[in-house]
Amino acid sequence: MAKVVTFGEIMLRLSTPNNERFIQADEFDINYGGGEANVAVSLANYGHDAEFVTAVPANEIGECAVAALRKYGVYTGNIARTGERLGIYFLESGSAMRPSKVVYDRAHSSIATATEADFDFDKIFEGADWFHFTGITPAISDSAAALVEKALISAKAHGVTVSCDLNFRKKLWTEAKAQSVMKPLMKYVDVIIGNEEDAEKVLGMKPGNTDVVSGDLELAGYKDIFVQMAEQFGAKYCISSLRVSHSASDNGWSACIYSAETKEFYHSREYRITPIVDRVGGGDSFAGGLICGMLDGKDMKAALEFAVAASALKHTIPGDFNMVTRKEVDTLAQGDASGRVQR
Repeated sequence: MAKVVTFGEIMLRLSTPNNERFIQADEFDINYGGGEANVAVSLANYGHDAEFVTAVPANEIGECAVAALRKYGVYTGNIARTGERLGIYFLESGSAMRPSKVVYDRAHSSIATATEADFDFDKIFEGADWFHFTGITPAISDSAAALVEKALISAKAHGVTVSCDLNFRKKLWTEAKAQSVMKPLMKYVDVIIGNEEDAEKVLGMKPGNTDVVSGDLELAGYKDIFVQMAEQFGAKYCISSLRVSHSASDNGWSACIYSAETKEFYHSREYRITPIVDRVGGGDSFAGGLICGMLDGKDMKAALEFAVAASALKHTIPGDFNMVTRKEVDTLAQGDASGRVQR
């Protein structure tokens, strides 16, 4: 199996139980997660040699986060112990027409204050096949953005394929800041992943007249921005998940992909996901499935169908991590969405 390195922040997640509002909650459910950590768990579950690199405080909470990764077979040997705190995010899970809400408490976290001295990227990327990061990590702090660039330079020096999920977070930075930081990093990226909002906010590219609220997805617009991405940044593949939000509990879920080499554009099958158990980590499970499919040698259509099926399943699982097997994903991707009891 391939060696995949991901780099970013893992956080403590405190979520209200039973779809309660924050003001109602007397307790929180505890999970650990974060964009790149979620991808690493998915890939480890599929049998790949997955490593997550980050910084956590040298205390019990930091070790709990590391243990959560180890539980699922993720290699954690290059995680730095530095800084004063683990980032936290609070989640109020929405239902029906009430949206979910996230409140961050991650300022001055360990990864936000880490420096190049905390990581040996040349060692980390030795023997690696793939590197994945998201637009969340450079948004955390200027020093985190500098670390991402150092990691990218080292990854390319080792001949590693690089993917990036653009993942715009308006609570972390502005559109102008995102574009000033992320556009220069795109020259290192082989596979660009992002939805319509990410493309517009991070790269300044809007896919036609798409309206995810009404469900009007103009696929020609996606192909147009994919062509622009490939020409401007040199990406080999450009991918977007396509979420149609009928409500917080009811989404349409599909994806599309473009190959710069063959000029082929493909739209996957769509899943109607209802009721949604937990959509947090849905995009990360999609990225993990896509990377797995490509590393397995699937053609781009099969890799995309695997990714969409993997992510559809994640929406049925509480927590950030997508705890599904290859067999479960393959079963759904091949058309069995019956949900029949397995005896």
